[in-house]
Amino acid sequence: MIRRRYILDPDWDFAAPNMTRNFHWVIEDAIRNPDGVYRPMVLVNQQFPGPLIECNEGDTIIVEVENKATNATSIHWHGIYQNGTSFMDGTVGITQCPIAPGAQFVYNFTVTGQSGSYWYHAHHSMQASDGLFGPLIVHARNERRVQPIPYTTDRIVMVHDYYYDLTSALMMQYLAPDRENAEPVPDSALINGKGIRDCKEVSSRKCDGFSAVMETLKLERNKNHRLRFINVGAFAEFQIQIDNHDFAVTEVDGTDVVGPNRYHRLNILPAQRYSIVLSTNITTVDNFWLRARMVTTCFAEENPVMQPEVRGIVHYTDSPKTDLTPITPTTKDWPDVVELECRDLNTSDLRPIVAIQAPAKADAVVNLRSNFEIGDWRLSRGFINQTSYRPNLRNPSLHRTLNGFQNQNSSFEGDSKDSDTFVNTKAFDIKRELVYQTTGIVTLDIIISNFDDGAHPFHLHGYKFWVLAHGSGYLDPALYDTIDLSNPLRRDTATVEAFGWVLLRFVADNPGMWAFHCHVSWHAEAGLLMQFLTRSDVMKDWVIPDEQRRLCLLEGAEKGKNPDDNIWFGDTG
Repeated sequence: MIRRRYILDPDWDFAAPNMTRNFHWVIEDAIRNPDGVYRPMVLVNQQFPGPLIECNEGDTIIVEVENKATNATSIHWHGIYQNGTSFMDGTVGITQCPIAPGAQFVYNFTVTGQSGSYWYHAHHSMQASDGLFGPLIVHARNERRVQPIPYTTDRIVMVHDYYYDLTSALMMQYLAPDRENAEPVPDSALINGKGIRDCKEVSSRKCDGFSAVMETLKLERNKNHRLRFINVGAFAEFQIQIDNHDFAVTEVDGTDVVGPNRYHRLNILPAQRYSIVLSTNITTVDNFWLRARMVTTCFAEENPVMQPEVRGIVHYTDSPKTDLTPITPTTKDWPDVVELECRDLNTSDLRPIVAIQAPAKADAVVNLRSNFEIGDWRLSRGFINQTSYRPNLRNPSLHRTLNGFQNQNSSFEGDSKDSDTFVNTKAFDIKRELVYQTTGIVTLDIIISNFDDGAHPFHLHGYKFWVLAHGSGYLDPALYDTIDLSNPLRRDTATVEAFGWVLLRFVADNPGMWAFHCHVSWHAEAGLLMQFLTRSDVMKDWVIPDEQRRLCLLEGAEKGKNPDDNIWFGDTG
């Protein structure tokens, strides 16, 4: 197995002229045992996790994807705005058709107006949980100057829950009748694709722990080090700590931040990113446990073989070139009570370094109710308002929209010519697709009310939003008068807690069709997804690229898709 350390280039040229960075990726099936237990996986260039993309703001990224896997696929560039390149967002059924087995597709986009820690992952069914993901780091020209604390090294730490079965098999179980949204519980967890499992604990599995290793971060002592944590998992929230150390949080989802408080535990939900700066100034020992612990109280069921905590090692060195094997740490866990609720890290004291005032008011309010319902044939599905999302893999919603504009289809106009924000129920089947359409530049408030007993980290493609407020119960309208709009936190993935609410605000100025969905992958595949069609007035002259149309005609484009509800019709028990 190829193991990448995910250390960013220490000699990176932040001032380099903008350039095109080319990559060729081969997507293939493989059998791997990253923690000792063998399982089928889907990999990029035989690497797990996938290769690092590192670039400067303003660079153009070209990735030639060659799909040699059994199933169709796609790549979503998580958190990248794709301003002017909505076709490159990689969201099957929304911006593109899947890349069929044996087919090729080229992603081509320029990263503008953003920098920070991002990642890429498959956006077809749940392939990301089968191994198809990796980090994407965008450097700002002034990155070293704008960060509040100077640091010597910069590296990526990906954490994720890990399943021993293919997610296609688990999905059949999860979506089956009478499951009542009981999400599959992970078997273990990994740090940068590494972990160690005692094969005796999983005797029913093929297991060989000889090659399994812990992730080790070798950090020069008496220096500051930036660690970019990314939760690339499907389900679990993690609490992360480095024994004996506290740290500063300096970035949230690509937004550089500063705050007065230091932390000793980091809560991170699926799809979120946090940079921390760690000081290696402990004098008593040189080796410390890096603990990534799943918040298991949020799981609906028990898994008797689950290993809830994965560990790595932080090892102090006298030189970054030291290659000595670290000694097993003997450090202890923090004594305080661990978090029992699935909710975001308390970021109330964090403020973006580049201050941007939120608009004083919204032009429209989008009220969303998030819940699970048991319907016909005892099937539990996720709903946003009255919609449980089902993709059209052969005719994505962006394609249908542009065809409608070309054909001057009145279904893509509002009920009134004066309406610049509306739910489009004429062009889209509201039972399968909730599409909120805008024209011109408007400011939208999203209020998500969660009527489910589980937390939902909602991610908006193509944008960042201001997180204005959140809480339990119901949003009191009087709260609007108390919100500080001077410089709220900006991010792209925010969590609405169980039976709670969250208030988000964003300026809908990026033309395209953008998914807004829960990033608990099981929930998104069960239907917790809607779309924002923004700046539709600008899109009326867009033409669907030939290479996009070609994908939709290829045999095998639907291979690997989730099971249709009707496979259970007639199952009356």
